[in-house]
Amino acid sequence: MLVLEYKAVCNHRQSKAINEAIRTSQFVRNKVLRYWMDNRGVGKKELYQYNTQLRAEYKFVNELNSHATHASVENVERAINRFFDNCKKNKPGKKGYPRFKKDVRSVEYKTSGWKLHPTKRRITFSDKKGIGQLKLLGKWDIHTYPLDLIKRVRIVRRADGYYVQFCVKVDITPEPRSGNGEVGLDVGLEYFYSDSNGYHQENPRFLRKAEKAIKHAQRRIYRKEKGKNNRRKAIRRYARKHLRVSRQREEHAKRLARCVCKANAFVAYEDLNVKGLVKNRRLAKSISDVAWSAFRRWIEYFAIKFRTEVVAVAPHYTSQECSGCGSVVKKALSTRTHTCKCGCVLQRDVNAAINILLKAKSTGGQAGSNAWGVGTSTLVGATLLEQVATLSQESPCL
Repeated sequence: MLVLEYKAVCNHRQSKAINEAIRTSQFVRNKVLRYWMDNRGVGKKELYQYNTQLRAEYKFVNELNSHATHASVENVERAINRFFDNCKKNKPGKKGYPRFKKDVRSVEYKTSGWKLHPTKRRITFSDKKGIGQLKLLGKWDIHTYPLDLIKRVRIVRRADGYYVQFCVKVDITPEPRSGNGEVGLDVGLEYFYSDSNGYHQENPRFLRKAEKAIKHAQRRIYRKEKGKNNRRKAIRRYARKHLRVSRQREEHAKRLARCVCKANAFVAYEDLNVKGLVKNRRLAKSISDVAWSAFRRWIEYFAIKFRTEVVAVAPHYTSQECSGCGSVVKKALSTRTHTCKCGCVLQRDVNAAINILLKAKSTGGQAGSNAWGVGTSTLVGATLLEQVATLSQESPCL
């Protein structure tokens, strides 16, 4: 699926209508989830029947397009299935029991309830919420895709306004690579990543650079009286600063991932458990700021686009082993130079990147599915239980 996003131009009346549609979508989701909790054993059919009852009982639910309420039920169904799958697989830790949503920021329509203008620069929502026609701003050219390929339309509320997303069912078009190299990547905090060729990509530290302005905006919130319009404006200014940092991280990770996959035919990287690593209270902010998960997600996407083979390697002792002779050289996190008795002297992260590449090439693995629904990444040298156990092992990224 390809997601094309446009900025929506709307007036105050339309903004209220969109917010009402989002709240209705949240209401349906939470009511259906409560019905499932109170009636254990109900299936998919009963959930959709209860959705029909909600439309008959509540007028404001009936005003929302029926496909939009079906999408809310689908969200509950996916959460339930994910929970049971984790239970069947004996996933360690929390199994992801479905939870109520209190801050939903989007409403999703399927193939009805909306209509594109012939110019495809305006979209009209025809349900009874009163959203009406929205002007679309954006550089993505949706003219090249027929309407029958648009499977979902989503309205998303962000700190700087409203956006309309089109989910288009198209296959990723492969592109030729500019090189056929092989590279191992070691992500870290000192550098964004270090590769096996000795190159260091600087860590941009977007949050750290914007932290002063963010804290200033946060202090201004508490100087305004609660419930007043000036306080709401201050909250929006504060949210926009965080949104800008989030976009900077995403664009930075996407740009670097594209360059790596375009220049190499084989890429090896660490299979890090970022959710576990951010539990370190001393490094949580820095780990979140560097956006390792986004970088890996985009590497797996561009691996399909450029036909690049990518391999995820368990991070056990990649910074402790010598890439020259294979012996273990214990070192603290503060030691940034790897020095071995065999005469190998390398920067710590470069040594780890070389070990990652060697480990990926020497061991076979099984393909795994990723966020794009295509098996591209391969985890070598570790079973599922061993992957979970990596939390207790040192990672060279810290």
